[in-house]
Amino acid sequence: MKMKLQDGLTILQGGDDAATRFLNQNTNTQLLAAFAPVIKSSLDKVQITKYWTPLTSKYNKLPMVKKINPDLTKYVTGKAIEGLFKLVAQEEAKIRKDPAAQVTDLLKNVFGKKG
Repeated sequence: MKMKLQDGLTILQGGDDAATRFLNQNTNTQLLAAFAPVIKSSLDKVQITKYWTPLTSKYNKLPMVKKINPDLTKYVTGKAIEGLFKLVAQEEAKIRKDPAAQVTDLLKNVFGKKG
């Protein structure tokens, strides 16, 4: 709903992951909020945070390490969304390059080769 004409042109003329980047920028916060409760519930069932929090707290005190988020729900949710967009980007690249992946009329019209 927030898409402007310039956004559409950027997506159409952009790189292999232009639409994915647009979606990520405009839906990331909402997706994190939607995924977090489900992930938290799953993590709570296996009680993993009782191990994760002390472990990451000690790890993060080590010098010269890339710090890890001690909030396991946020960490897992962030990684899940990151993975989701990685898969979407791969699919987008396939759709842009491979006519066989353009399975709907809309995709054919937008990304099909113009002769």
